[in-house]
Amino acid sequence: MRETYEGGCHCGALRYRVQGPLADVAHCHCSVCRRVSGGLLVTWATLPCTDFQWLSGTPQCYDSSPSCVRYFCSRCGAHLALSTDLSPETIDITVTSLDEPERVVPKKHIWTSNRLPWLHLDEHLPGEAEETL
Repeated sequence: MRETYEGGCHCGALRYRVQGPLADVAHCHCSVCRRVSGGLLVTWATLPCTDFQWLSGTPQCYDSSPSCVRYFCSRCGAHLALSTDLSPETIDITVTSLDEPERVVPKKHIWTSNRLPWLHLDEHLPGEAEETL
């Protein structure tokens, strides 16, 4: 039986379900993730689009770069997912929007070239100066 995860936004207007293991999990340090989230970084889980489904609501979309679309709640502003032309068969979800984010453990850092110099988090994980697909 495949693992199941559910998540959603803060106000409950958007809900989603993920089927399957969440193996590709990374802390992203890029400046775009910081700006759109207002946080120090965003922890993403990447999975096949076929393993993801919206259960309720319709997310708003924001083209944060020529190749990347981010999905968020128009009511509460929660940032839930992104898709990129660089990997059209996958979707990334924000781990902290999961109902049980503690079930998902990050495996690496990406975009460390943009990492804030005073942030020290999970130093034992490998890092990539940019994201590699």
